[in-house]
Amino acid sequence: MKKLIKSSFIKTLPVMAGYLVLGFGFGIILENNGYGVLWALAMSAFIYAGSMQYVAVGLLTAGASLITTALTTFMVNARHLFYGITMIEPYKKSGKLKPYLIFALTDETYCLVCQKSEMAKKEYLTQSFLISLFNHIYWISGSVLGALFGTLVSFNTAGVDFAMTALFITVFVEQWKSTKNHIPAIAGVVFSVICLLIFGKDTFLIPSMICISLFFTLGKSVVEKGDAK
Repeated sequence: MKKLIKSSFIKTLPVMAGYLVLGFGFGIILENNGYGVLWALAMSAFIYAGSMQYVAVGLLTAGASLITTALTTFMVNARHLFYGITMIEPYKKSGKLKPYLIFALTDETYCLVCQKSEMAKKEYLTQSFLISLFNHIYWISGSVLGALFGTLVSFNTAGVDFAMTALFITVFVEQWKSTKNHIPAIAGVVFSVICLLIFGKDTFLIPSMICISLFFTLGKSVVEKGDAK
């Protein structure tokens, strides 16, 4: 078990570096908008939605309606519908761990748990749980520390939320370097750019996810050939 905990922790180190910074930024923004440490703790522990938490600050300060909040949340997190489906089989026999594994499946956690593994099913599920838990702890810690820091220092927070984009780039580069099959990464970039040009920056996310999902479904043999090389 100690070996599994150690390997899981090592796998999450890149995410820890990103989540502490991202959470810290979120905590600062939240505090500067009049919401304290308890809000940061509660939102990061029970919402745990990364980019949506940044958006939620604006919704809170603007007094957005429940309908507006629900629609915005759906649009921002719609990508989870697509990659979450791919974890139905891997998480099928996770038992009591399943609710938390589903809840804690962030973009970065997904990148780690979907990597090919030769370990037994039970060990894989335990490691997936540990990875999910470690990442969740990093996010909560960063958020709370940021909110505490925000009570001590006030400054212009413009641009702080770019840290989320920076983490996505870091994870992408790490995935590119860790595998020889770059077809999925290239497909993701190409479809995203095409949909961005067609639909614009505010509405391109869902169309691009649909295109990517169709590509992996219909072009499964192409992707598998890339794995075989």
